[in-house]
Amino acid sequence: MRFLAQSPVMDAQVKSGGPGTDASWVSSSRSMRMLPIMRFFRQRGRSEAEPMTGTPVGEAKALYEAGRFAEAEAEARAVARSRSRDDEYAAVALNIAALATGAQGRHDEALATYDEALSAFSRIFGADHWLTLKLRSDRAQQMVALGQHAECEAECAAVAEAADRGTGPEMSLLAAAARNGLIFALNAQGRHQEAEAVAREALAAHRARDRASLVLRLGLARSLNGQARHEDALKEAEGAKKLYRALPEYQRHPDTGAVELAAATALFGLGRAADARRQAATAHDACLASFGPDHRRTVEARTLLEDIDGTRH
Repeated sequence: MRFLAQSPVMDAQVKSGGPGTDASWVSSSRSMRMLPIMRFFRQRGRSEAEPMTGTPVGEAKALYEAGRFAEAEAEARAVARSRSRDDEYAAVALNIAALATGAQGRHDEALATYDEALSAFSRIFGADHWLTLKLRSDRAQQMVALGQHAECEAECAAVAEAADRGTGPEMSLLAAAARNGLIFALNAQGRHQEAEAVAREALAAHRARDRASLVLRLGLARSLNGQARHEDALKEAEGAKKLYRALPEYQRHPDTGAVELAAATALFGLGRAADARRQAATAHDACLASFGPDHRRTVEARTLLEDIDGTRH
């Protein structure tokens, strides 16, 4: 569920000390050094790719976007170890390591790495900087996989409120990302009607056909399946499929299998067991190959297959 990661302040805001910027760390020379870091976070929520060739985290970023999560984690951790604790690239490397660790299904380790990264981000960028808020959102969404649903709900709600008070496209994307985590946490607690309301409100506020819209639609489909409104859920899954296919390849990896899983759940609820099984098997195989057996989505797809086959104990 990692956003869109899944965005710091606009370049103009950094240079002027505008909204979302901690002026104590902004200087013209440091702003220039920060531009590649800022581009990395922006790319996670936008369609244009701009390589970070020549930066310390460039290889880790490329490996992560290629879905080579174990290699990305190893590279990012090596970069973090090689630099001082107050180095911006060390902080970004820790974030990439956390993302890659979570993508492999090692959610407890990912949360610990997020804690380490959050300390660095707060120290370097400031607690109210949108980079730090974005990290809080990503960290909170790991909690769902660990069953910490109420904690995730509270943290994502707080980040969404902070983003609503900010300005600029980065804060808009951050609000969508945080609400994605909130929707997932509500669904995980069986509060599907609340999740649906949040999803519809977030989609109304975020009109771009990007990855943010994709994950919000998947959250909406999950809430509808939870209410046994499977026809509506299937329609949302089909819409999500179109969004997924339109994304650049490097943005698709984190959501591998998610569309098929949503569709399979809806089809099974509609009594179309054969169609549901095909979709669930596709989701499971794709998640197993991309994330490994312990990732929450792999486990969910496997459980659905067992339900369809009547073999779950």
